[in-house]
Amino acid sequence: MDPLQAAAHHLRPGTLNLTALPPLSLYVHLPWCLKKCPYCDFNSHAVVDGAPRLPAVATPRGGSIRTGEPGSGSEASMLPSASALDPALESRYLDALCADLEAALPMVWGRRVQTVFIGGGTPSLFSPAGIERLLADVRARLPLDPGAEITLEANPGTFESQRFKAFRAAGVTRLSIGVQSFDDAALQRIGRVHDGAQARAAVAEAREAFDTFNIDLMYALPGQDLDALRQDLDTALGFAPPHLSIYHLTMEPNTWFASHPPQGLPDDDLAADMLDLITARTAGVGMDRYEVSAFARPGHRCRHNLNYWQFGDYLGIGAGAHSKISFAQRVLRQVRWREPARYMDEALAGRAVSNDNEIRRDELTFEFMLNALRLRAGFDLADFGARTGLPVSAALPGLEQARARGLLEIDDSGAPAEPTVVRATPRGFDFLSDLQSCFLPRTR
Repeated sequence: MDPLQAAAHHLRPGTLNLTALPPLSLYVHLPWCLKKCPYCDFNSHAVVDGAPRLPAVATPRGGSIRTGEPGSGSEASMLPSASALDPALESRYLDALCADLEAALPMVWGRRVQTVFIGGGTPSLFSPAGIERLLADVRARLPLDPGAEITLEANPGTFESQRFKAFRAAGVTRLSIGVQSFDDAALQRIGRVHDGAQARAAVAEAREAFDTFNIDLMYALPGQDLDALRQDLDTALGFAPPHLSIYHLTMEPNTWFASHPPQGLPDDDLAADMLDLITARTAGVGMDRYEVSAFARPGHRCRHNLNYWQFGDYLGIGAGAHSKISFAQRVLRQVRWREPARYMDEALAGRAVSNDNEIRRDELTFEFMLNALRLRAGFDLADFGARTGLPVSAALPGLEQARARGLLEIDDSGAPAEPTVVRATPRGFDFLSDLQSCFLPRTR
């Protein structure tokens, strides 16, 4: 089915009734990184000297392993000092992204893009000229909002940080730096390729180049205690970052850590104390926890991620990228081919999408709540109907169950013009998975 036929197919009559389409974002996936981290379940692929392969890295017991089997030793010295994608590989991938975007245009005709997020992998391995070309290709094909937020993910390695100002000149407005920790021993234990000095230097560079930047940190790391976390927080907050994202280290399926869990992981009680410390320290410097893992100063919330949490639409291009696209009577999900070489071949042939499916009517309530309940402020109940095309009654069983369990509160002033706000209680925010599970579709 060609793109025009596919778009027409999705405009046929259906069971939903969306009176207006939600805001649209663009996600671009650049899949390569220097090394696959042992906890990472994203679609990322190691590349050294421009060619995807598995470099040997040091292990705690001596010897070596492949990057697909990361250890906890330091491997920074074993990586090339000036790794970057081969220009021919970068150019071919950018060609594929352009072809992918062109084929997807009929799905989003006339819709303005509010935000762009370039994720990975390590997108900062792409050259500034390549990022500039990518954004030019996007602007030539999609109407971007004049004040569009354009985020690029970057790692703290010396090679990438030297490019930060050039990325700003290329059109990036927001940088997100994958620091994870400033502690050398902690970084080694989680298989990162940079050290604490590089992390601090990268954040300093980002602060000079960007008005808005984000620091990614992780907690509940192997061997980490409250004092170690406090030092990480003190270092991060010392840079006065506009935005901070903090994630609990988890053992995701199909990762090295899932089959080889590291020793010394904090128990649940210590992890809870760590989260309490994080929320207290960030609040103390004027950062608002607006989402379960995100803290921001006024005016610096991540607009792209907010669109996800508010059940907005996003077109995803690139290897393994996911899309959610709404039509008047259905909501569609798409996935691109995952393996980069195949993705490039298929995208250049006009077949970037590996599969698509319409979200079932009985799944939409859970899909909406899975996102919207992550927001501290909650959501207007009217937005549930607007974004899902369902009547509010479809959400009532889950709302009643969650409220009865003390996980959710509903603020209804009773005035016709006032919104009915639904939000997690403090307990529901702490046990978010339990709250979200109240909206799982009933077994058919």
